Amino acid sequence: MNKYLLVMLILFFSGCNNNSDNHVTDDNLNPPPPNITYTIVKVYPHDTSSYTQGLIWHNDELYEGTGLEGFSKLRKINIQNGKAEEEIKLDSAEFGEGITLLNNKIYQLTWRNNKVHVYDANTFKKIKDFNWPYEGWGLTNNGKELIISTGSSNLYFVNADSFRISKIVSVTNNYGPVPAINELEYIHGYIYANQFETDYILKINPETGRVEAQLDCAGLLQKSGMNIDLQQYGVKTGYVLNGIAYDSTKNSLYITGKKWPALFEIKLNE
Repeated sequence: MNKYLLVMLILFFSGCNNNSDNHVTDDNLNPPPPNITYTIVKVYPHDTSSYTQGLIWHNDELYEGTGLEGFSKLRKINIQNGKAEEEIKLDSAEFGEGITLLNNKIYQLTWRNNKVHVYDANTFKKIKDFNWPYEGWGLTNNGKELIISTGSSNLYFVNADSFRISKIVSVTNNYGPVPAINELEYIHGYIYANQFETDYILKINPETGRVEAQLDCAGLLQKSGMNIDLQQYGVKTGYVLNGIAYDSTKNSLYITGKKWPALFEIKLNE
C-alpha cells in the first residue's frame, strides 16, 4: 500500500475515534435555560368571566386587565372573593391587553386598536390616550420606562411620557429568538413573561434578552383543589396560562390564566 495513503487512512480513523470519544452536543455548548421550581402558598377564587391579559399588585391591591371585544375592562379585584371592587369598561370595539402602574398612573394596552389608555390609579379616571403602532400584548415597567411585548420575540422599552421607543431587545434562548412573548412582570431586575399558548413563564435578562431560567406551570390548575372540568382549559379553548403579579412585601407571585377559576399565590424556589 502506498505509504501516503496509509497515513491518510490512519489519520481518518483516528479522527473518527476522537470525535466519538469527545462528542459534544449543542446543549453542552449552549445549554437550555434551567427550570425554576415553585411552592403554592394559597389558592384564591378568580372570576371566570375575566379573559386575563394583565395583572399587577400594588399597595395590597390586585388590578386586572381583561380582553375580548365587548368584555374588556380594567378592574380592581378583591382577592378574597375574586370580584371587582371597581372597574372601567373599554369601548366595545376594543380588545384590552396588558397593564402596568408607574408614577401613580395605570397604563393599559389594546391589542389591534393601536391605543394605550392611561388612568389615574387613585380615581380610575382616564387621563389620556397614546397611539401605539404595533399590536399590544404584555406591559410592565422597570421604574423608569414602560416595557411592551407585541407577540413577537421583541421587547420595546418606551418613554412613559412621550411614548417614544428608546430601545428594542430580542428575547432569545439556546435555540434562538423566542416567539409569542406575552404578559410581563418586572421583578428584581428581570422580566418575567408568559409565553403564549405554553405553560412556561420565562425569566429574561432585560439587557441581553437572554432567557436565563424558566418556570414550568404544566398541571398547575389541577393543583387548585377545586372541582374543575379541565377539558375547558388549554390551547384548544384559548383559556391558557396568563397573568403575573408580584407582591414585594410577601415576595410572592400571583398567577392565573384566561377565564381560570383559580388565582395562585406561589413562591419561587431559587
